[in-house]
Amino acid sequence: MKEFGYERAADVSGALALLDGDPDARFLGGGTNLVDLMKTGVERPGRLVDVRELPLDRIEATEDGGLRIGATVTNSDLAAHPDVRRSYPALSQAVLAGASGQLRNVATVGGNLLQRTRCGYFADVAAPCNKRVPGSGCPAIEGEHHNHAILGASDHCVATHPSDLGVALTAFGAVVSYETPDGPGRLPFTEFYLPVGDTPHRETALPPGALITGVTLPAAPVAANSRYRKVRERASYAFAIGSVAAALDVRDGVVHEVRLAFGAVASRPWRAHTAEQALTGGPADAGAFAAAADAELAAARPLPHNAYKVTLTRNLVVAVLSELAEEATR
Repeated sequence: MKEFGYERAADVSGALALLDGDPDARFLGGGTNLVDLMKTGVERPGRLVDVRELPLDRIEATEDGGLRIGATVTNSDLAAHPDVRRSYPALSQAVLAGASGQLRNVATVGGNLLQRTRCGYFADVAAPCNKRVPGSGCPAIEGEHHNHAILGASDHCVATHPSDLGVALTAFGAVVSYETPDGPGRLPFTEFYLPVGDTPHRETALPPGALITGVTLPAAPVAANSRYRKVRERASYAFAIGSVAAALDVRDGVVHEVRLAFGAVASRPWRAHTAEQALTGGPADAGAFAAAADAELAAARPLPHNAYKVTLTRNLVVAVLSELAEEATR
């Protein structure tokens, strides 16, 4: 590991000042992703600015009935918070599915959102990778890609975003707040992650040197009837090979409102707008759920070894929405 400097920030302005003008410095939250990448030589910062002690560790209700989640809230505290479990249960389920208890105890919300979109080639500094070295190529396209993207990929990168939390936040229309030396800013979650395009090394729309300060969940009564379902290759801590965050409001057998997002299918959490539009105002039954999933997945462009994700995601959508529809009628 490259030697690095370490400083601990006491407040947001101090953290920004420590990073300002130093392109070789990085903010450090729980470090569960950054430190791992430093050990392999993928990340080589010259200085770390520890932000764990900033006063950003609260979960508070907003005036409109939503929630404001501080960037340094740990994943464990987020999953256990009574307001999250009651009003956004899929969010709690996603966090619990995302990592072991030990990791959840130190990982932060802000850090979770900034974990790198990655695959085995990205983690191997001996292999070419457009995310590490732009223009060097994407060996996954012709190589090992069974867990890679089927939606929104490009010839430059087919890696998938690993965050479970991000899938639920996408479904619920979360907004990311951040601070820069020039002042505060906000990004809707659907704009926070950039399309992979021909610049896969640029993953978020955050300005350089920005510090995430929190995430706001707007009021969403539909989210109270929500679920997160994750499929992985082993029962213990592992990245998803497919996941769905869904919320459903059914009235007299008709879909009044639905939220749907997919994980492990693209370089960013995938909001299923086409499927949502197809379902709204229609019957809440398995046939309609399957047709909506097919409409969303019509844009899929699988590689030779990951076409199973189309069927897997379709089946997840039908199963989760069917369960939510049944619960809504009880």
